Amino acid sequence: MERLKHKSAQKVRELIRQKEINGSTAGLAKGYTQANLVILKKELAYDFLLFSQRNPKSCPILEVTDIGSYIPRLIANGADIRTDLPAYRIYRDGILHEEVTDIKSYWEDDMVAFLIGCSFTFESALIDHGIPIRHIEENSNVPMYITNIPCEEAGMFSGPMVVSMRPMKRQDAIRAIEITSRFPSVHGSPVHVGEPSDIGIKCIDKPDFGDRVTIYEDEVPVFWACGATPQAVAMESKPSLMITHSPGCMFISDLKDDTLSVF
Repeated sequence: MERLKHKSAQKVRELIRQKEINGSTAGLAKGYTQANLVILKKELAYDFLLFSQRNPKSCPILEVTDIGSYIPRLIANGADIRTDLPAYRIYRDGILHEEVTDIKSYWEDDMVAFLIGCSFTFESALIDHGIPIRHIEENSNVPMYITNIPCEEAGMFSGPMVVSMRPMKRQDAIRAIEITSRFPSVHGSPVHVGEPSDIGIKCIDKPDFGDRVTIYEDEVPVFWACGATPQAVAMESKPSLMITHSPGCMFISDLKDDTLSVF
């Protein structure tokens, strides 16, 4: 993990393509922007684009590819979204059908890919300000939860917001709000701090995606909107086919994190 933290985005993508990295990308290629992935057939692309525009906290778009193109030329020209993520999920009619390590056999000429901002991006800024990130410390995936917060509907797409959680001391949580508010294109400031049940989370120790992490007595859970939201939306809206990243297994772009800071 430590040696990969200082590798370039391109080098990490090469290792992923060669199947030498197969887990969470949290902490990898420090300083480079990470992205969630959603792939749909073109007949549903407009509906999802509208859904993203209406739900910018959950789905802040970094790039939409041309129809049939698997190269995200604006944020990583030369990369291949079919192979450059550690793991993908295939949803059919709202049901998780399969998890795979590349999607070449699934790719079709009428597909559109959406690259969506990821909260892993602002973790570097938090760490640089002395705020520890528990899932990185514990070498695990960030815990993610399906909430009772409804997304704004668009076309066929509707469903609940998914959030990621990072436990922090109260004083660190205040600073985290200030720091992450500078990054609206990767989810921005938290949507909730404190009691999980207020947003419909019944058991903080049982995330819907990702891994459980340690929460100490002097810490509060801090929740950010999460790019896994489209997966909860897929389960509710039931498109015939949606391809996504596996939670925590992101696309690492050539964008630098500091270029996304608004001040």
